[in-house]
Amino acid sequence: MFVLIVGAGRVGSAVARSMLASGHQVSVLDEDPLSHERLDAGLDTTWEEAGGRFTVGHGIEIEALVEAGIEQADVFIASTNGDNTNLLISQIAQKKFQVRSVIARVMDPARADWYQEQGLRTISPTKVAIEMFEQALSEV
Repeated sequence: MFVLIVGAGRVGSAVARSMLASGHQVSVLDEDPLSHERLDAGLDTTWEEAGGRFTVGHGIEIEALVEAGIEQADVFIASTNGDNTNLLISQIAQKKFQVRSVIARVMDPARADWYQEQGLRTISPTKVAIEMFEQALSEV
């Protein structure tokens, strides 16, 4: 499978390395060229030598998405540090490029729920933390 991840922070780079180690083709798009260092971390070689791809650009730019390979993507993951960016680019991937599987990281649980109801797959670390906290309280 071809996986395109926008955002090479801690989450995006960890997911990218995991997907590459699982044998998938992985392309990462990030506006910060220095974020590439996170992709190399823990590898015996460079990200590219291991088979990964890295593109410098902003995820809301169609040209950058195309250069990173969105037209071939089977999976699209939006993991930037901004909910608005993640939601926007996920909708672009889903609607304009018809990517089969699109996942958006959304910190605001209410927005994550609303977009999930509209058909966009979201994950909210905040919501997961709240649910875990509530479960822990019920066990006390």
